[in-house]
Amino acid sequence: MNWILIAVAFLATASLVSAEPQATVRRPDNQAIQDTFNALYNFHFSKARNTINLYISKHPGDPLGYSVLASVYLFQELDRLSILEGEFFESDDRIKDKKKLKPDPVLRAEIYDNVAKAQRIALSILKRDPNDTNALFSMTITEGMTMDYMALVEKRQSSSLKYARSAQSYAVRTLAVDPEFYDVYCTTGFSEYLLGSIPFFLRWFIKFDDTEGSKEAGLKKLQVAAAKGTYFKPFAKLLLAIFYLRQKEPAMSERYLAQFEAAYPANPLVKRERKKLAQMIASTGEQGK
Repeated sequence: MNWILIAVAFLATASLVSAEPQATVRRPDNQAIQDTFNALYNFHFSKARNTINLYISKHPGDPLGYSVLASVYLFQELDRLSILEGEFFESDDRIKDKKKLKPDPVLRAEIYDNVAKAQRIALSILKRDPNDTNALFSMTITEGMTMDYMALVEKRQSSSLKYARSAQSYAVRTLAVDPEFYDVYCTTGFSEYLLGSIPFFLRWFIKFDDTEGSKEAGLKKLQVAAAKGTYFKPFAKLLLAIFYLRQKEPAMSERYLAQFEAAYPANPLVKRERKKLAQMIASTGEQGK
């Protein structure tokens, strides 16, 4: 999720060797992890932590468990610092604002510790099987979360770009093995939109794998994740709401927030943001657009 949740490097060449490894296609279908995300999207952070910690205790060798736990801690910190508020994403000035935030050192340690655990296990699996989609997905998540934390909390936007590239790279590798791993479109869509938001002349120096640098292409990929994803389906809707708000299309933004709230009515942030959007839409006369 990330969060924001919201990616990139080089395609692995392992699949090009003379003897192609057997792809290990494992799409997200774990009920315990789904339950964790359901609690997370309702901002029931304690319940989410308890659920995923129980899963980890039973499956310590699954990198996805640690990736998801890190996601829970990241969302908790973003919420605590009010970074998830819609206005934060309305303009680049707010994102780049260097005003010092005060990260929670305990949450920071938990995020990075669980990212490290997930990546250690995932990379070990990928040495044996470069096409293991569960390990690739775990790397996609953790690299994206590292980018989010560095850019949004630590205000290290430039340093965070390499993690965005790495997340995109793992996402592309995942889709090369399994094009129907729809959660990963959340990362590739974010990457497209991110690169498309950069001034044209800078795109010559900032390269993402398999990315056009088109906002429209980014929105289409996010719409795929929002329609067909499993764990990240709701998160894709939040990203779409944020991006449409940035594009001065509050009616479209409200549409995705309404879908999110229908599935997760206990989420207090979305309730507040929908009220603000309703006022914005009323004042601009965008109803029905």
